[in-house]
Amino acid sequence: MAFSPHSEAQASAGAGLSCATRHWFSILAFLVAAWAVFGHLGDFPLLAPDEGRNAEVAREMKTAGAWLVPTYNGATYLDKPAFFFRAVAISLDLFGESEFTARLPSALFGFGLLTALFAFCRRVYDERTAALALLVVAATPLYIAFSRIVIFDMTLAFFVCTSIFAAYLAEEHEGTSRNRWSLLAAFLGGVATLVKGPVGFIIPLLVMLVFHGSLKRFDAMKRLFRPVHVLVFFAVVLPWFVGLSLACPDFPYYGIMRESIARFTTPVFRRTQPFYYYGLIIASCCFAWSLLLPEAIAAAWRKRAALSRPDRLFIVWALVVVVFFSLSKSKLPGYILTGVVALGVVAARVFAAAILDRAGLAAAVVRRASLALLVFMLPAAVVMAVIAARPELLEQRLKFPHEIFALFIPLMPAAAFSLGATALLAGVAWVRRDARWGMAAALALPLLILTVNFEVLPRYADTRSSRALAARLPKLPDTTEYACMSCFPPGLPFYLKRLVTLISEDGRELTSNYVLFSLASGKPWPEHVVATARMDAWLQSRNHPVYLIAKYDKRPALEAIAAARGVPVTDIGAGHWAALLPAQQ
Repeated sequence: MAFSPHSEAQASAGAGLSCATRHWFSILAFLVAAWAVFGHLGDFPLLAPDEGRNAEVAREMKTAGAWLVPTYNGATYLDKPAFFFRAVAISLDLFGESEFTARLPSALFGFGLLTALFAFCRRVYDERTAALALLVVAATPLYIAFSRIVIFDMTLAFFVCTSIFAAYLAEEHEGTSRNRWSLLAAFLGGVATLVKGPVGFIIPLLVMLVFHGSLKRFDAMKRLFRPVHVLVFFAVVLPWFVGLSLACPDFPYYGIMRESIARFTTPVFRRTQPFYYYGLIIASCCFAWSLLLPEAIAAAWRKRAALSRPDRLFIVWALVVVVFFSLSKSKLPGYILTGVVALGVVAARVFAAAILDRAGLAAAVVRRASLALLVFMLPAAVVMAVIAARPELLEQRLKFPHEIFALFIPLMPAAAFSLGATALLAGVAWVRRDARWGMAAALALPLLILTVNFEVLPRYADTRSSRALAARLPKLPDTTEYACMSCFPPGLPFYLKRLVTLISEDGRELTSNYVLFSLASGKPWPEHVVATARMDAWLQSRNHPVYLIAKYDKRPALEAIAAARGVPVTDIGAGHWAALLPAQQ
């Protein structure tokens, strides 16, 4: 089946393919991967809340020229370590402030991880399997998404995955080579910790412990904790941790107890999901590869005694990540990104075996997955075609606002084409019993979404971004202060290139857990965050104009403030209203 012993995999490397053909296939895989990661990278606005907030933290870091203590709208922001913000700040500094440059670090780390994955799979399998793994992972919707947004997960995945690669290769060598790989693994685990905290070293450590334990390699398990490895790890992590703790004495408690332990063990962050949540995420966000994974993993389990070490690694890796985060009280799709990389290699192994042996079990798995893809895509294509022809049938049954409905209806014909093309390829794969057509069918949908259907993303992003709102605001002198009353559109400071004062009950609008923690602990409020109870006094103290913004539900309060100063209230769109308040004499 897909999981042959390592010696067999090496013996079959490139069977039926010339050396030149394998190299051209690898080049094609890298070109597809580059498009999946970098294509249209800056062609849609920053999404709220994460992209807008993270890009602004990086912009403020660039402006301040400091990296140890991040700030968001001038408030200390310790929700995440500074490493990723620093990477984005460097990109903004080198190439200018834009959506493309803000997303560039995620894309570079995403492509870097694909390159590392190719190199590792070529080393432990063969070049064709490496190219297939590259294609599968690069065309996984979850991977595409996180490699092109301003968020930590792809950077974390790069260092976690490469740490696991290095730790695995360490035990494939002896002597000096083993020591070098082991030290590299410890170093990469340390950098992963700088990206997103303790999970950066916990996941590589758990994966390798379970992997070595499954092989009864107890000496290898002990070597993971060699003093020199611990020393390298702390040499990477401690300078940052100690420096930040000295600058912000409440950080050790907040970072360890609140951001790590409480996030994992309690529902305090309101991200609780059922235990089976990640099964749904894998089924949807790894589509269409997810259609063959259940049968492939079940077959691997039945033949687990004959699994090659690399196959065992990737299966253990995926299971450890999914189980670990399923136990957590806080769940988000990006948490299992490294597990999705491992599952991508499992899927690639199925395709590699199916291409080699068209009569084997792997080929049968691919054929049944192709049939399932056909069953999913064909009705979906028909539905999209009907909606494109008769949109009123859907509009009568849904409660979407008319403007949202009208925004996406023109895109339905392209969606119907993409779904139909995928169904056609899946049908050909099933009829011809050819895994290569099955691979093309699984690749088709994500690649068509990035080309034929790409316009869906900018239109969706426009509904989830502050860019359009920022564009509607008048260009005011630097002496005029922007302020938001009980609202804070994420990304607005990034697009305005200036801080925006927030008037709030508790600072919740900043979507920062640390800001909430800090204000609740009795610390002085940051300069650009004003308590609602102090709003009148704050407005009276302004000796410069204030452009005050509020959402629709706060319009009466805004109108009262504006009327007292003899100025009108203006509808600025996207459910927001504003008034330009004159300076107080």
